[in-house]
Amino acid sequence: MIVAEQKPIKTIADLIEDSNKVLLVGCSACVAVCLAGGEKETEVLASALRIKRKQEGKPLETVTKMVTRQCDPEYIATLDDSVEDVDTIISLGCGVGVQYLAERFYNKWVIPALDTKFAGGSIEHGQWEERCGLCGDCILHRTGGICPIIRCSKSLLNGPCGGSQDGKCEINKDVPCAWHLIYERMKSLGKLDKLLEIQPPKDWSRSRDGGPRKVTREDVFID
Repeated sequence: MIVAEQKPIKTIADLIEDSNKVLLVGCSACVAVCLAGGEKETEVLASALRIKRKQEGKPLETVTKMVTRQCDPEYIATLDDSVEDVDTIISLGCGVGVQYLAERFYNKWVIPALDTKFAGGSIEHGQWEERCGLCGDCILHRTGGICPIIRCSKSLLNGPCGGSQDGKCEINKDVPCAWHLIYERMKSLGKLDKLLEIQPPKDWSRSRDGGPRKVTREDVFID
């Protein structure tokens, strides 16, 4: 899932200093799970902004709305009746959600309340860890389900660097060496021979070059 965290209240407040009425849009998907943009966080932010502005002698009117996913235009469309008389839209979604809101409501200023951090997963309650580099060419079948692109500090594809010692990364001794984990995993599977296959340099054009990526599933279209 996408993991994000909220910007400082002062940063958000400064961005809306000229606004009298704002619409805060939360998202019930990824950012709700990571406790950054769900219903509770949206209401708390609205309250905090109102209190701050009241203390400054410049009352702020807020409207809060939740959508199922800000990354789907069909859900964004449900906000059409809520944006007419607001000065600014504050998105508590990921960067994709901010862009979709801005595209839909072209004449409204849309600001991000969150900083989109990474794609990852939960490792314990209230803690998430980056696990996928979104490289566009998944090789997890070759590495025992452990991603060397993101979990190796140097994104090495053919084994650990010389600085790896005792299963720890040379960059940070609190971080396990990804290639040590890969070796142990492939050993347990009886597939160490797979690690002898030399991997060519990664084709980063599948993830970073040539403009934004797009995926089309033809099977979802019905005549």
